[in-house]
Amino acid sequence: MSVLLEARGLVQQYTTGKSLFGRPGAVRAVDGIDLSVAEGEILGVVGESGSGKSTLGRMLLGLETPFAGKVLYHGQPMPAPRTEHWRRLRAQMQLIFQDPLAALDRRMTVAAQIAEPLEIHGLARGAELAERVEGLMGRVGLRRDQADRYPHELSGGQRQRVVIARALATSPRFLVCDEPVSALDVSIQAQVVNLLRDLQEQDGLTMVFISHDLKVVRNICDRVAVMYLGRVVEEAPSDRIFADPRHPYTQALVSSIPRAGQGLDGRIILHGEPPNPAARPQGCAFHPRCRFADAGCAAQVPRLENHGGRLAACLKLPCPARQAA
Repeated sequence: MSVLLEARGLVQQYTTGKSLFGRPGAVRAVDGIDLSVAEGEILGVVGESGSGKSTLGRMLLGLETPFAGKVLYHGQPMPAPRTEHWRRLRAQMQLIFQDPLAALDRRMTVAAQIAEPLEIHGLARGAELAERVEGLMGRVGLRRDQADRYPHELSGGQRQRVVIARALATSPRFLVCDEPVSALDVSIQAQVVNLLRDLQEQDGLTMVFISHDLKVVRNICDRVAVMYLGRVVEEAPSDRIFADPRHPYTQALVSSIPRAGQGLDGRIILHGEPPNPAARPQGCAFHPRCRFADAGCAAQVPRLENHGGRLAACLKLPCPARQAA
């Protein structure tokens, strides 16, 4: 499969307010990420809150300009924001939001909100517009009589279907789904996940699926990138990540997935909170919470390297490239 989108050395840095006698600080939400997404693939991005997942997603869409590095779409650099080329690209790249009620305008009907991107990009008018809106509603499982309703008159799952229909209106090639089911009940989560998978198979969509729910990621994603404090610490096909995690952080995440008929035996407990991004630990950022860490882990930053057909950033794993050297 050809590569649709690629990130090279992506960095996003924010300036924090200064203290009374100090200087402004700097926080790196994303710290040097290299990533590629093949056409028709669903890439999962997982990690704790604050790991930089949503920031990465916005940069991949061109909604945020990287502090350093670049994003390539079809091999071409992402255009500068607000330019004519950037606006044309918006139709091909869409975002599905975490909170559907916050993403929708409470003063507009369902039909008006689905029609809006078609009108903005000049893709349909009049009778054709109404026909396309009705078709989009049918694709995501909304009834025709719901077209004139407002967001507060719908359930959470129905509102998320409206958000998905609006994202699909311009026939995009690339979707970033930012925690799209975290605000929904478990049964509704399954319906929305199945809908996204069906749409991906029908249209050949490419997706980045951001979530902290590993059960959902395992069910929908082809490949998974695990983030910790702004960096990818492991990347592999989904089945390998969940069957045989290699990085200690990934092992802890996978061990937390509930399994029917099994207790909490074998669950790996991470002690302490994730470090403050403004005071990143020296060496490996995960070493203060890692059960395998030693003095060397506090002195050296591990690189993302190939370990038996997967990428992992851990000094405790054997690295064929290093051994050969």
